[in-house]
Amino acid sequence: MSKNKRLNLRISEARLNKLRKYAATKDKTMTQVVSDWIDKLRINKDSLREL
Repeated sequence: MSKNKRLNLRISEARLNKLRKYAATKDKTMTQVVSDWIDKLRINKDSLREL
């Protein structure tokens, strides 16, 4: 398993509160919510080669 990395981002207070409330209703951490969203992103194979 790879080592976890830290991500810092700037979002409005309203969006942060929305994320907190959503995570709480799903009984998840904010990290889990964001990670789940990233995992659902569709990306084509050609774009992956550039990474």
